[in-house]
Amino acid sequence: MNQKKLPMEFYPLMEQLQAVDFVLVELTLYLDTHPNDQAAIQQFNEMAQYRQQVKHQVEQYYGPLQQFGNSYSGYPWNWSDSPWPWQL
Repeated sequence: MNQKKLPMEFYPLMEQLQAVDFVLVELTLYLDTHPNDQAAIQQFNEMAQYRQQVKHQVEQYYGPLQQFGNSYSGYPWNWSDSPWPWQL
């Protein structure tokens, strides 16, 4: 499989997405034990919305990040384009 060369702009976007994912995981763990914390729920929802924006931006330029309907495909089918997120 040929790994396509990515511009330097790709890496800060992926770093931003990974940071948002970390925040969402931490908030999920916190909310599992504090389900009535309205401020944390609000922060979680804001971060989830922000994640969708960053994910869309990454996918718009570099292709899908997730499969099984979580990401749209370009034409031609571009799921097999690399690098995949776990290859970074």
